Amino acid sequence: MWAVVGAVVASAAWAAAVFLVPAGSDVDLRGYSAPVNLCNSTDYSSFRTEYAANDSTPTHNSLGDDALDEVLCNLSLKKTGSSYADAYLYVELDLHKKTDPGPEFTATWKNYSESHSGYDVEAVTGIGDEAYLVSDDTTSSSSSGSLYATLAVRDGWVTYTMSYSAYYSSYSNDKDPPTLAEVSGWLKTDSRATLAELKD
Repeated sequence: MWAVVGAVVASAAWAAAVFLVPAGSDVDLRGYSAPVNLCNSTDYSSFRTEYAANDSTPTHNSLGDDALDEVLCNLSLKKTGSSYADAYLYVELDLHKKTDPGPEFTATWKNYSESHSGYDVEAVTGIGDEAYLVSDDTTSSSSSGSLYATLAVRDGWVTYTMSYSAYYSSYSNDKDPPTLAEVSGWLKTDSRATLAELKD
């Protein structure tokens, strides 16, 4: 009888130990935190070498939930003397607190060109666990076309994107826009700096 009681007590203790483990114990956020205002933590100093005018009214949004913390920042990029934005920068940070975003992240960004015609995909090393640069450059000349580029990063259960977009026409004020190679380099440099800033 005592053996049975002992077994029951041991089983109860084991069960308690299992159920007392916090549900999020396997969450791998790598020390990142989501600031309420992501714009204050976004480093875009590389882009500022080209777009020196300050954006006095950047917009930001945030979402806090048991499953997800999400923060966003939108910045207008203007060259000195420009009255209107010459390009735009969008930054998003997501802290996934219930599920591992890895498989879906890889499926989305590694295969981006399959669902977005005209885009090129480049795997980027040295940033997070995995990263991809997706781009679409239709600037046949400096007076027409558009340039889109996004660097998407996953570090543990944290995902991050920094996106650049610019549209050119004969009416554009920007007669000497940056190249895709320049924008790609700025995205990588500023994303590294921003992610470092977002770690506790």
